[in-house]
Amino acid sequence: MRETLVNWLPHVMERLPDLWEALADTLLMVLWSGAVSFLLGMLLGVLLTVTKPGNILENRPLYQIVDKAVSLFRSIPFIILLTWVMPLSRTLMGTTLYVRGAIVPLVFGSVPFFSRQVESALAELDHGLIEAALSMGSSPWEIIFRVYLRESVAAIARGTTITLVSLLNLTAMAGVVGAGGLGDFAVRYGHDRNWADVTNVTVVLLVVIVCIIEFIGGRVVRKTTH
Repeated sequence: MRETLVNWLPHVMERLPDLWEALADTLLMVLWSGAVSFLLGMLLGVLLTVTKPGNILENRPLYQIVDKAVSLFRSIPFIILLTWVMPLSRTLMGTTLYVRGAIVPLVFGSVPFFSRQVESALAELDHGLIEAALSMGSSPWEIIFRVYLRESVAAIARGTTITLVSLLNLTAMAGVVGAGGLGDFAVRYGHDRNWADVTNVTVVLLVVIVCIIEFIGGRVVRKTTH
C-alpha cells in the first residue's frame, strides 16, 4: 500500500509529517476562531435584531452604529484586513504568525459575516410569536432567549454551517501570509515547487472537511426543524 502511495503521491509522502501538521493547524484555526466568531457574531446579530426600529429594544443610534460597523468590516477584502489588524494581533496574541497570529484577523473576517447570518435567521421568525410573548408579560431578555433564539435554532445552524465553510476558505488565505495550515502547505510545496500531487491532496482534504461540516450542520438543521 505504501509503495503504491509513494508511486502516485511521491511528494506528498515525502512531506507527510508537514501535511499532518498543516491539517492540524487548519483545524485549530477553524475551531478557535470559529468559537470566538460564533459568540461575538451571535451577540451582534441579536443586537442588530432587537435594536432595529420597531423591535423590542428599539435604539436607533445603537442600531445605526453596529449596522454600519458590520457593513464596514464586511466590505474590506480579507487579504487587506489581514495586514490591517496585524498590530492588534501582535498586541493581543504576541505574534502575527502561525495559528496564534491568525486568530484575530480570522475573527475580524468572519464575525461580520456571521452576525448578518444571525440577523437574517432571526428576521425569519413569525412576529406573531413575539407579540404573543409581549402580551403574556415576557421581558425583553425572556423574548430573546425563549422566542428568538429557541425558535431560530435551525436557521442559525444553517448560518453557522455557511460561516464555518467560509472560515475554512479564509484560513487558506491566511496561510499565504504566515499562518500555516493547508493554504501555506499548498502554496509552499504545490505551487512554488510545482508539485501537482501536493495541490491535489490539499484540495481533497479541504473538500472532505467541507463535507463533514455540511453533514454535521445538515443533521443539526433536520433535528431542530419543527
